[in-house]
Amino acid sequence: SRRRHTRYWRDWSSDVCSSDLNFIRVFRSLFTDDDNCDLVISDMTNPLESDINIIAQPKGKKPLSIHQLSGGEKTLTATALLFSIYLLKPAPFCIFDEVDAPLDDNNIDKFNNIIKKFSAESQFIIITHNKKTMAATDIMYGITMAEPGVTSVVPVDMRTFVE
Repeated sequence: SRRRHTRYWRDWSSDVCSSDLNFIRVFRSLFTDDDNCDLVISDMTNPLESDINIIAQPKGKKPLSIHQLSGGEKTLTATALLFSIYLLKPAPFCIFDEVDAPLDDNNIDKFNNIIKKFSAESQFIIITHNKKTMAATDIMYGITMAEPGVTSVVPVDMRTFVE
């Protein structure tokens, strides 16, 4: 009823504010401290049914929409949003499937650094073809097909290799 709706709104509003602050912090860790971002509720008269607009402005750019960012900027912005939500209630593990594909080498390093940072709290399963991401892992599992129709898993503990 009304009391439950008020409590739900208060909790939701608090989560949005926390996510926004986390989003700014994580976004700037992936870009620079001079870059700006925000989460904006488009209709405050009906916030529970409203869209949430994602504003991302890397230094020197003034995009009107996230669609005007490069593929790598979109990926890092989405990564910042995912981790800002994750910070509300961390999960024991996360699965990423090819999220690093649109990133160049510089942005791959940023992505790998944030994964390393959050690995202290959670385990990450990352499906990737990127050599830098593979090299940054602790354990890698390869899937191979020695004969048609028969696959096998090959684990490699990357921590045993010295550079």
